Amino acid sequence: MFQKVYLRKGKPQQLDLKGNMVIYGASGHGKVLKAIASSNDIKTKAFVDDNCKGDIYLGIPVRPLTKDDKIMVGIGNNSIRKKIATIYKKQWHTALIHNKAIVSLEGVVGLGTAIMAGVIINEAASIGSHCILNTGALIEHDCIIEDYAHVSPNVTLSGGVIVGEGAHVGAGAVVIPGITIGKWSVVGAGAVVIRDVPDYAVVVGNPARVIKFVKGD
Repeated sequence: MFQKVYLRKGKPQQLDLKGNMVIYGASGHGKVLKAIASSNDIKTKAFVDDNCKGDIYLGIPVRPLTKDDKIMVGIGNNSIRKKIATIYKKQWHTALIHNKAIVSLEGVVGLGTAIMAGVIINEAASIGSHCILNTGALIEHDCIIEDYAHVSPNVTLSGGVIVGEGAHVGAGAVVIPGITIGKWSVVGAGAVVIRDVPDYAVVVGNPARVIKFVKGD
């Protein structure tokens, strides 16, 4: 249950389920965060978005951020999400975990992370801060997902996989046990990863192979 998920890097504690929340980013990912919050009776107080032309989004006000707001960063781009989270590091909301996700009581989840419906996180997995675990992803035992990573829908991470900071694992990818996915790397949709992925590499295919390197954060 959501109430029993423990925060990373701190004493075990229940997440604050009832506190009002502000979503930074009035777009697709922000919309999903609002739905996850609603599944746990958490009220979205406002959206903040510099690019929003209206003053209402999904029936909720769009307004400037205030110093008292607790934010979830509703931006899918890992690098931009990191920049915003760094600027407002004293204003992070705890986390959002859909009430139809399954998280082991032995798992830990970092501040600002969003876990969507159908995600399964098994024993002793460690999820960093401001990660996105998308619909239906399976995170097996002893996996480590570092800060700002994005695990896309229906990904399977077998036991003991490490996903580095800011990495993006594409939809439907499968990673065999014990593999390390390097920081700020990209695993293409549907890839089958059977060997370690270097930092900043883009890999695709079955078996996954490096096709290029990208500039890091």
